[in-house]
Amino acid sequence: MAKMLGKDSTCSIARTLEVLGDAWTVLIIREALVAGSTRFQEFRDALGIAPNILSNRLEPLVEKGIFERRVYRESGERSRHEYVLTEEGRGLNVVIAALADWGRACRPQTDGTSPCFTSVDDGAVAELAFVTQGGERLAPGELVARRTEDARLGKS
Repeated sequence: MAKMLGKDSTCSIARTLEVLGDAWTVLIIREALVAGSTRFQEFRDALGIAPNILSNRLEPLVEKGIFERRVYRESGERSRHEYVLTEEGRGLNVVIAALADWGRACRPQTDGTSPCFTSVDDGAVAELAFVTQGGERLAPGELVARRTEDARLGKS
């Protein structure tokens, strides 16, 4: 039986957290998106994560379609797996970007780093924004959030 988060487990946020789960999982996805990490050792080196914890986080990400496991083999070495983000996994770039924006604004650090998202085509820097259907840009403080059925939003 699938893990259920809270009373309203049908909420899109709860459904997302059932995939993302914890900080290690989010950091693994960050490394794949920002650093292009695909190999087990790359994740270990970048995060300083124990191998058993990394294995325990990667497996569900493969099962849930965030990563695709592919076999590779270095010359003279045994076959190993790499973990390549799927389209669904790459779609989490907006989540990583939102976490980075919030961290920069609300937890600033003079020696901190942040991902910078740019266009593949021309390298133009992209930023997150709330934009109305009419094209008006709104600050987060100008918004309210209301629980709405996914079907009414036209996205599922």
